[in-house]
Amino acid sequence: MTTPASTAPRTLRVGIAGCGAISRNHLEAFRALDDVEVVGVCDIDPERARVTAAAWGVPAAATVDELLGLDLDIVSVCTPHPTHEDVVLQAAAAGVHVLCEKPIAIELASAERMVAACEEAGVKLGVLFQRRFWPAAQRIRAAIDDGTLGRPIMGQCSVMLHREPEYYSRDAWRGTWASDGGGVLMTQAIHYIDLLQWFMGDVAEVYGKINTYKHGEHIEVEDSATAVITYTSGAMATVEASTAVSPSLGVQIRITGETGASASLTEFPEGSDGRVDLWAVAETISTEPVQPKGIFPNVDLATINGQLIPHHTAQVRDFVQALRDGTDPAVTGRDATKALRILLAIYESSRSGLPVRFAEAQCGTQSLPGTQSLAPVAG
Repeated sequence: MTTPASTAPRTLRVGIAGCGAISRNHLEAFRALDDVEVVGVCDIDPERARVTAAAWGVPAAATVDELLGLDLDIVSVCTPHPTHEDVVLQAAAAGVHVLCEKPIAIELASAERMVAACEEAGVKLGVLFQRRFWPAAQRIRAAIDDGTLGRPIMGQCSVMLHREPEYYSRDAWRGTWASDGGGVLMTQAIHYIDLLQWFMGDVAEVYGKINTYKHGEHIEVEDSATAVITYTSGAMATVEASTAVSPSLGVQIRITGETGASASLTEFPEGSDGRVDLWAVAETISTEPVQPKGIFPNVDLATINGQLIPHHTAQVRDFVQALRDGTDPAVTGRDATKALRILLAIYESSRSGLPVRFAEAQCGTQSLPGTQSLAPVAG
């Protein structure tokens, strides 16, 4: 049956800010949706904006100001990490909803200003953490909610990835504190820190260390990190992350709940769909190989990004539906700020040698003397 024209949803107008590598995922995702039109792109390099617009059949190649003047409903922010705030604040002032690439920012205060500006302007702010949309991640989250796992008590996150030196050396901004905001934690592991927090709950305390073992000639930030995280529930988890691994081992996240049951997921090779590799419930264990034979482990960035397009599309679809329904998107700016806060606490703990405390933990967790504190996220 044909929907009457009077009740058909209005076509939403979208602009893409930033025409770097990840913009392809946003362009593909919006193009896959009905009643959505990408009407403009912009970039600090006008020629790159013109080339992108021509390649994708987008009507306008513009500056940020011109882009926001195109009667947009949504702007997708694909610019370098430290520039997210400027674009988001301009969009909020223009009354345009924002879907921003991760990390939301590289400083906690910046993220909080972005969240506050969007809330004050009455526009929605979503942040890309597309791995939450893996069916495997959804299955584990459901098993927590329905009591199969129950409240998580132990977690483990292993992000052991490969990067060639050229990954860092080909772009001057990569691997710098000022332009990248950090190393493996900020650029790669933040996805999985977000997943771990989504599964485990709010954080009470973080103790961590960072180091640079392999890429020191090309970066000033860390290529490796470890952390112990205590949650407000009293649960505990460990994190290890590195881009100094060859061959790559991929990513594994394991959760054990208060029922005693455990589940884990694997992303191997990097960029492939997460899959449940362990399901240990009700006295039975089912497993899949973490690193199947015959799969090349070291994947280039273009392939990684390309394989994530279906999950970008799922999150973009969720964001568009949230706008139409007047609800919150699956990953809000406040949600994304939690992951940022955790990794910034790892940096702070590594600098000070002390744990960073956010809040008190339950279950009689012992506190450590001399604990640092980090200002709470608004709300």
